[in-house]
Amino acid sequence: MTRLLPGTIDCDIHPSVPDLGALLPYMDDHWRDMVITRGVEELHSIAYPLNSPLTCRPDWRKPAGRPAADLATVRREALDGFGTSIAIANCLYGIQLFFSEDMAAAFARALNAWMAAEWLDREPRLRAAIVVPSQSAELAVAEIERWAHDKRFVSVLLLVGGSRPLGKRENWPIYAAAERHGLAVSIHAGSNYHNPPTPVGWSSTHTEDYVNQAQSFQSALTSLICEGVFNKFPDLKVVLLESGFTWLPAHLWRLTKFWRGLRMEIPWVDRAPADIVRSNVRLSLQPVDGPPDAASLNRLFEHLQSDELLLFSTDYPHWQFDGTEAMPDAISPALARRIMVDNPRATYARLGALQEEVA
Repeated sequence: MTRLLPGTIDCDIHPSVPDLGALLPYMDDHWRDMVITRGVEELHSIAYPLNSPLTCRPDWRKPAGRPAADLATVRREALDGFGTSIAIANCLYGIQLFFSEDMAAAFARALNAWMAAEWLDREPRLRAAIVVPSQSAELAVAEIERWAHDKRFVSVLLLVGGSRPLGKRENWPIYAAAERHGLAVSIHAGSNYHNPPTPVGWSSTHTEDYVNQAQSFQSALTSLICEGVFNKFPDLKVVLLESGFTWLPAHLWRLTKFWRGLRMEIPWVDRAPADIVRSNVRLSLQPVDGPPDAASLNRLFEHLQSDELLLFSTDYPHWQFDGTEAMPDAISPALARRIMVDNPRATYARLGALQEEVA
Protein backbone atom coordinates (compact mmCIF):
# COMPACT_ATOMS: atom_id res chain seq x y z
CA MET A 1 0.00 0.00 0.00
CA THR A 2 1.31 3.45 -0.91
CA ARG A 3 2.24 5.36 2.26
CA LEU A 4 0.95 8.88 1.86
CA LEU A 5 2.16 11.89 3.78
CA PRO A 6 -0.18 13.81 6.08
CA GLY A 7 -1.95 16.45 4.03
CA THR A 8 -1.73 14.52 0.75
CA ILE A 9 -4.12 15.78 -1.93
CA ASP A 10 -5.43 13.35 -4.54
CA CYS A 11 -6.03 15.48 -7.63
CA ASP A 12 -8.02 12.98 -9.66
CA ILE A 13 -10.75 10.65 -8.46
CA HIS A 14 -13.89 9.76 -10.36
CA PRO A 15 -17.18 9.36 -8.52
CA SER A 16 -19.74 7.95 -10.92
CA VAL A 17 -23.30 8.99 -11.60
CA PRO A 18 -25.09 5.72 -10.68
CA ASP A 19 -27.72 6.20 -13.37
CA LEU A 20 -29.57 8.93 -15.20
CA GLY A 21 -32.33 8.90 -12.60
CA ALA A 22 -29.92 10.33 -10.03
CA LEU A 23 -29.74 13.59 -11.99
CA LEU A 24 -33.45 14.03 -12.72
CA PRO A 25 -34.27 15.60 -9.31
CA TYR A 26 -31.72 18.31 -10.08
CA MET A 27 -33.31 19.28 -13.41
CA ASP A 28 -36.17 21.71 -13.81
CA ASP A 29 -39.51 20.40 -15.04
CA HIS A 30 -38.88 21.23 -18.69
CA TRP A 31 -35.59 19.37 -18.99
CA ARG A 32 -36.73 16.46 -16.85
CA ASP A 33 -39.68 16.01 -19.19
CA MET A 34 -37.42 16.36 -22.23
CA VAL A 35 -35.07 13.67 -20.97
CA ILE A 36 -37.90 11.27 -20.24
CA THR A 37 -39.87 12.02 -23.42
CA ARG A 38 -36.87 11.77 -25.72
CA GLY A 39 -35.58 8.62 -24.02
CA VAL A 40 -32.09 9.97 -23.39
CA GLU A 41 -29.77 7.07 -22.63
CA GLU A 42 -26.99 6.78 -20.08
CA LEU A 43 -23.87 8.84 -20.86
CA HIS A 44 -21.17 6.83 -19.12
CA SER A 45 -19.26 5.54 -22.11
CA ILE A 46 -17.46 8.76 -22.98
CA ALA A 47 -14.16 7.56 -21.54
CA TYR A 48 -14.49 4.23 -19.75
CA PRO A 49 -16.66 1.37 -21.06
CA LEU A 50 -18.07 -0.51 -18.10
CA ASN A 51 -16.40 -3.83 -18.90
CA SER A 52 -13.01 -2.46 -19.91
CA PRO A 53 -10.27 -3.68 -17.52
CA LEU A 54 -9.03 -0.10 -17.16
CA THR A 55 -12.41 1.11 -15.94
CA CYS A 56 -12.12 -0.39 -12.47
CA ARG A 57 -9.71 -2.45 -10.40
CA PRO A 58 -11.14 -5.99 -10.08
CA ASP A 59 -11.59 -5.91 -6.30
CA TRP A 60 -13.36 -2.54 -6.57
CA ARG A 61 -15.77 -3.77 -9.25
CA LYS A 62 -19.33 -4.33 -8.09
CA PRO A 63 -21.43 -7.34 -9.14
CA ALA A 64 -23.73 -4.86 -10.88
CA GLY A 65 -23.80 -1.15 -11.54
CA ARG A 66 -21.12 1.49 -11.82
CA PRO A 67 -17.98 1.52 -9.66
CA ALA A 68 -17.50 4.45 -7.27
CA ALA A 69 -21.18 5.34 -7.52
CA ASP A 70 -21.97 5.93 -3.84
CA LEU A 71 -20.27 7.94 -1.14
CA ALA A 72 -19.78 5.07 1.29
CA THR A 73 -17.81 3.14 -1.31
CA VAL A 74 -15.67 6.13 -2.27
CA ARG A 75 -14.95 6.85 1.40
CA ARG A 76 -13.87 3.26 2.02
CA GLU A 77 -11.87 2.63 -1.13
CA ALA A 78 -10.44 6.04 -2.01
CA LEU A 79 -10.45 8.45 0.95
CA ASP A 80 -9.89 6.05 3.85
CA GLY A 81 -8.23 3.49 1.60
CA PHE A 82 -5.42 5.80 0.54
CA GLY A 83 -5.56 8.08 3.56
CA THR A 84 -5.78 11.28 1.56
CA SER A 85 -6.51 14.59 3.24
CA ILE A 86 -8.40 16.02 0.26
CA ALA A 87 -9.53 14.43 -3.01
CA ILE A 88 -10.71 16.34 -6.07
CA ALA A 89 -13.68 14.73 -7.80
CA ASN A 90 -13.61 14.94 -11.59
CA CYS A 91 -16.92 13.44 -12.67
CA LEU A 92 -16.77 11.99 -16.19
CA TYR A 93 -20.30 11.93 -17.53
CA GLY A 94 -20.80 12.46 -21.23
CA ILE A 95 -22.57 15.80 -21.43
CA GLN A 96 -19.98 16.74 -24.07
CA LEU A 97 -21.61 14.21 -26.43
CA PHE A 98 -24.72 16.32 -26.97
CA PHE A 99 -25.05 18.37 -30.13
CA SER A 100 -27.68 20.49 -28.36
CA GLU A 101 -25.94 23.23 -26.40
CA ASP A 102 -29.03 23.80 -24.26
CA MET A 103 -29.40 20.16 -23.28
CA ALA A 104 -25.70 19.99 -22.46
CA ALA A 105 -26.10 23.04 -20.22
CA ALA A 106 -29.10 21.46 -18.47
CA PHE A 107 -27.12 18.30 -17.76
CA ALA A 108 -24.13 20.31 -16.52
CA ARG A 109 -26.35 22.24 -14.09
CA ALA A 110 -27.86 19.00 -12.80
CA LEU A 111 -24.51 17.26 -12.52
CA ASN A 112 -22.89 20.06 -10.54
CA ALA A 113 -25.91 20.41 -8.27
CA TRP A 114 -25.86 16.63 -7.68
CA MET A 115 -22.15 16.77 -6.90
CA ALA A 116 -22.64 19.59 -4.39
CA ALA A 117 -25.62 18.04 -2.61
CA GLU A 118 -24.80 14.33 -2.66
CA TRP A 119 -21.02 14.46 -2.27
CA LEU A 120 -19.55 17.79 -1.15
CA ASP A 121 -22.24 18.51 1.45
CA ARG A 122 -21.77 15.06 2.98
CA GLU A 123 -17.98 14.65 2.87
CA PRO A 124 -15.65 17.50 3.95
CA ARG A 125 -12.59 15.82 2.41
CA LEU A 126 -13.99 16.20 -1.10
CA ARG A 127 -13.51 19.04 -3.56
CA ALA A 128 -14.74 19.01 -7.15
CA ALA A 129 -14.36 20.37 -10.65
CA ILE A 130 -17.14 22.36 -12.30
CA VAL A 131 -18.35 20.38 -15.30
CA VAL A 132 -19.22 22.79 -18.11
CA PRO A 133 -21.03 22.46 -21.46
CA SER A 134 -17.99 22.99 -23.65
CA GLN A 135 -20.26 23.06 -26.72
CA SER A 136 -20.79 26.77 -25.94
CA ALA A 137 -18.27 29.07 -24.28
CA GLU A 138 -21.12 31.39 -23.30
CA LEU A 139 -23.02 28.64 -21.50
CA ALA A 140 -19.81 27.27 -20.00
CA VAL A 141 -19.04 30.66 -18.48
CA ALA A 142 -22.59 30.87 -17.12
CA GLU A 143 -22.05 27.53 -15.36
CA ILE A 144 -18.74 28.73 -13.93
CA GLU A 145 -20.43 31.87 -12.62
CA ARG A 146 -23.24 29.78 -11.13
CA TRP A 147 -20.81 27.84 -8.92
CA ALA A 148 -17.92 30.27 -8.46
CA HIS A 149 -19.21 31.31 -5.05
CA ASP A 150 -18.80 27.75 -3.75
CA LYS A 151 -15.13 27.42 -2.83
CA ARG A 152 -15.39 23.64 -2.75
CA PHE A 153 -15.25 23.75 -6.53
CA VAL A 154 -11.56 24.23 -7.28
CA SER A 155 -11.32 23.79 -11.06
CA VAL A 156 -13.14 23.74 -14.38
CA LEU A 157 -13.26 20.37 -16.17
CA LEU A 158 -12.74 20.04 -19.93
CA LEU A 159 -12.03 17.03 -22.12
CA VAL A 160 -8.88 16.93 -24.21
CA GLY A 161 -10.73 15.90 -27.38
CA GLY A 162 -13.41 18.12 -28.83
CA SER A 163 -14.62 19.86 -31.94
CA ARG A 164 -11.97 22.58 -31.92
CA PRO A 165 -8.43 23.03 -30.56
CA LEU A 166 -8.53 24.18 -26.95
CA GLY A 167 -6.34 27.23 -27.56
CA LYS A 168 -8.79 28.82 -30.01
CA ARG A 169 -10.03 32.27 -29.04
CA GLU A 170 -13.64 31.11 -28.90
CA ASN A 171 -12.62 29.20 -25.73
CA TRP A 172 -10.95 32.19 -24.11
CA PRO A 173 -14.03 33.32 -22.14
CA ILE A 174 -13.79 30.02 -20.24
CA TYR A 175 -10.17 30.70 -19.34
CA ALA A 176 -10.94 34.30 -18.41
CA ALA A 177 -13.67 33.18 -16.01
CA ALA A 178 -11.44 30.50 -14.49
CA GLU A 179 -8.58 32.93 -13.94
CA ARG A 180 -10.93 35.58 -12.53
CA HIS A 181 -12.28 33.19 -9.90
CA GLY A 182 -9.01 31.46 -9.01
CA LEU A 183 -10.05 28.18 -10.63
CA ALA A 184 -7.60 25.86 -12.35
CA VAL A 185 -8.60 24.43 -15.73
CA SER A 186 -8.40 20.63 -15.65
CA ILE A 187 -8.15 18.91 -19.03
CA HIS A 188 -8.95 15.21 -18.78
CA ALA A 189 -8.50 12.34 -21.21
CA GLY A 190 -11.65 11.79 -23.24
CA SER A 191 -13.48 13.14 -26.26
CA ASN A 192 -16.90 14.19 -27.48
CA TYR A 193 -16.30 11.80 -30.40
CA HIS A 194 -17.76 14.21 -32.91
CA ASN A 195 -14.44 13.85 -34.74
CA PRO A 196 -12.00 10.91 -34.94
CA PRO A 197 -9.83 10.70 -31.81
CA THR A 198 -6.70 10.12 -33.92
CA PRO A 199 -5.16 12.34 -36.63
CA VAL A 200 -5.56 9.57 -39.20
CA GLY A 201 -9.20 8.61 -38.68
CA TRP A 202 -11.29 6.32 -36.54
CA SER A 203 -9.62 3.45 -34.68
CA SER A 204 -11.15 0.03 -34.07
CA THR A 205 -10.46 -0.62 -30.38
CA HIS A 206 -10.54 1.04 -26.99
CA THR A 207 -6.84 0.19 -26.68
CA GLU A 208 -6.01 2.37 -29.68
CA ASP A 209 -8.25 5.15 -28.43
CA TYR A 210 -6.65 5.15 -24.99
CA VAL A 211 -3.07 5.07 -26.24
CA ASN A 212 -3.78 7.88 -28.70
CA GLN A 213 -4.98 10.16 -25.90
CA ALA A 214 -1.31 11.16 -25.46
CA GLN A 215 -1.36 12.63 -28.97
CA SER A 216 -4.48 14.58 -28.07
CA PHE A 217 -2.74 16.07 -25.03
CA GLN A 218 0.25 17.05 -27.16
CA SER A 219 -2.07 18.79 -29.61
CA ALA A 220 -4.01 20.54 -26.86
CA LEU A 221 -0.88 21.78 -25.10
CA THR A 222 0.60 23.02 -28.37
CA SER A 223 -2.63 24.85 -29.17
CA LEU A 224 -2.80 26.54 -25.75
CA ILE A 225 0.80 27.73 -26.06
CA CYS A 226 0.83 28.79 -29.71
CA GLU A 227 -2.55 30.55 -29.63
CA GLY A 228 -1.26 32.65 -26.73
CA VAL A 229 -3.58 31.52 -23.94
CA PHE A 230 -0.90 31.84 -21.27
CA ASN A 231 0.18 35.25 -22.53
CA LYS A 232 -3.40 36.47 -22.30
CA PHE A 233 -4.06 34.75 -18.97
CA PRO A 234 -0.70 34.65 -17.17
CA ASP A 235 -2.16 33.49 -13.84
CA LEU A 236 -4.07 30.58 -15.34
CA LYS A 237 -3.10 27.10 -14.18
CA VAL A 238 -3.87 24.21 -16.54
CA VAL A 239 -3.77 20.64 -15.22
CA LEU A 240 -3.48 17.72 -17.63
CA LEU A 241 -5.27 14.77 -16.03
CA GLU A 242 -4.54 11.19 -17.01
CA SER A 243 -2.24 12.42 -19.74
CA GLY A 244 0.91 10.56 -18.78
CA PHE A 245 4.06 12.65 -18.67
CA THR A 246 6.88 10.74 -20.37
CA TRP A 247 5.98 12.35 -23.72
CA LEU A 248 6.44 15.86 -22.39
CA PRO A 249 10.24 16.40 -22.58
CA ALA A 250 10.57 15.25 -26.19
CA HIS A 251 7.48 17.18 -27.23
CA LEU A 252 8.77 20.37 -25.64
CA TRP A 253 12.15 19.95 -27.32
CA ARG A 254 10.43 19.69 -30.70
CA LEU A 255 8.02 22.54 -30.00
CA THR A 256 10.81 24.80 -28.75
CA LYS A 257 12.91 24.08 -31.86
CA PHE A 258 10.14 25.18 -34.21
CA TRP A 259 9.18 28.12 -31.99
CA ARG A 260 12.71 29.41 -32.33
CA GLY A 261 12.66 29.01 -36.10
CA LEU A 262 9.14 30.36 -36.67
CA ARG A 263 8.73 33.02 -33.99
CA MET A 264 7.62 35.52 -36.62
CA GLU A 265 4.39 33.51 -36.95
CA ILE A 266 3.49 33.66 -33.26
CA PRO A 267 5.27 36.78 -31.91
CA TRP A 268 3.00 36.87 -28.84
CA VAL A 269 4.70 33.72 -27.52
CA ASP A 270 7.54 35.61 -25.88
CA ARG A 271 8.91 32.74 -23.79
CA ALA A 272 10.18 29.30 -24.68
CA PRO A 273 7.38 26.67 -24.50
CA ALA A 274 9.26 24.81 -21.76
CA ASP A 275 9.27 27.96 -19.61
CA ILE A 276 5.51 28.41 -20.13
CA VAL A 277 4.85 24.82 -19.11
CA ARG A 278 6.97 25.13 -15.98
CA SER A 279 5.04 28.20 -14.84
CA ASN A 280 1.46 27.39 -15.94
CA VAL A 281 0.97 23.66 -16.64
CA ARG A 282 0.81 20.68 -14.32
CA LEU A 283 0.25 16.94 -14.92
CA SER A 284 -1.29 14.23 -12.75
CA LEU A 285 0.95 11.40 -11.62
CA GLN A 286 -1.26 8.46 -12.54
CA PRO A 287 -1.20 6.67 -14.82
CA VAL A 288 2.60 6.57 -14.75
CA ASP A 289 3.56 5.70 -18.31
CA GLY A 290 7.29 5.35 -17.64
CA PRO A 291 9.56 2.33 -17.25
CA PRO A 292 9.38 0.41 -13.99
CA ASP A 293 13.07 0.55 -13.03
CA ALA A 294 14.18 3.37 -10.76
CA ALA A 295 17.13 4.54 -12.85
CA SER A 296 15.07 5.07 -16.01
CA LEU A 297 12.19 6.71 -14.17
CA ASN A 298 14.48 9.13 -12.36
CA ARG A 299 16.13 9.98 -15.67
CA LEU A 300 12.70 10.97 -16.94
CA PHE A 301 12.18 13.19 -13.92
CA GLU A 302 15.48 14.89 -14.73
CA HIS A 303 14.29 15.52 -18.29
CA LEU A 304 11.22 17.31 -16.90
CA GLN A 305 13.67 19.88 -15.45
CA SER A 306 11.29 20.81 -12.64
CA ASP A 307 10.02 19.24 -9.44
CA GLU A 308 6.82 21.32 -9.59
CA LEU A 309 5.10 19.71 -12.59
CA LEU A 310 3.57 16.53 -11.14
CA LEU A 311 0.50 16.28 -8.90
CA PHE A 312 -0.43 13.22 -6.89
CA SER A 313 -3.42 11.27 -8.18
CA THR A 314 -4.82 7.77 -7.80
CA ASP A 315 -7.21 8.02 -10.76
CA TYR A 316 -9.63 6.00 -8.59
CA PRO A 317 -11.43 3.75 -9.47
CA HIS A 318 -9.58 3.26 -12.77
CA TRP A 319 -6.83 0.69 -12.61
CA GLN A 320 -3.57 1.76 -14.18
CA PHE A 321 -1.04 0.96 -11.50
CA ASP A 322 -0.17 -2.11 -9.45
CA GLY A 323 -2.74 -2.71 -6.75
CA THR A 324 -2.74 0.29 -4.44
CA GLU A 325 0.84 1.39 -5.16
CA ALA A 326 -0.03 4.80 -6.55
CA MET A 327 3.36 6.33 -5.69
CA PRO A 328 6.30 4.61 -7.46
CA ASP A 329 9.08 3.49 -5.12
CA ALA A 330 11.65 5.21 -7.33
CA ILE A 331 10.44 8.68 -6.32
CA SER A 332 12.65 10.27 -3.67
CA PRO A 333 11.12 11.43 -0.36
CA ALA A 334 11.70 15.09 -1.22
CA LEU A 335 10.02 14.79 -4.62
CA ALA A 336 7.23 12.67 -3.15
CA ARG A 337 6.38 15.45 -0.70
CA ARG A 338 6.23 18.00 -3.49
CA ILE A 339 4.00 15.74 -5.58
CA MET A 340 1.68 14.77 -2.71
CA VAL A 341 1.37 18.05 -0.82
CA ASP A 342 3.19 21.14 -2.05
CA ASN A 343 2.46 21.06 -5.77
CA PRO A 344 -1.31 20.52 -5.46
CA ARG A 345 -1.62 23.36 -2.97
CA ALA A 346 0.34 25.68 -5.24
CA THR A 347 -1.72 24.67 -8.28
CA TYR A 348 -5.27 24.87 -6.93
CA ALA A 349 -5.54 28.38 -5.51
CA ARG A 350 -8.77 27.58 -3.70
CA LEU A 351 -7.07 24.92 -1.59
CA GLY A 352 -5.17 27.71 0.16
CA ALA A 353 -8.05 28.14 2.58
CA LEU A 354 -7.51 24.67 4.00
CA GLN A 355 -6.10 24.68 7.50
CA GLU A 356 -4.95 21.09 8.04
CA GLU A 357 -1.68 20.55 9.80
CA VAL A 358 0.91 19.21 7.37
CA ALA A 359 3.79 17.36 8.98
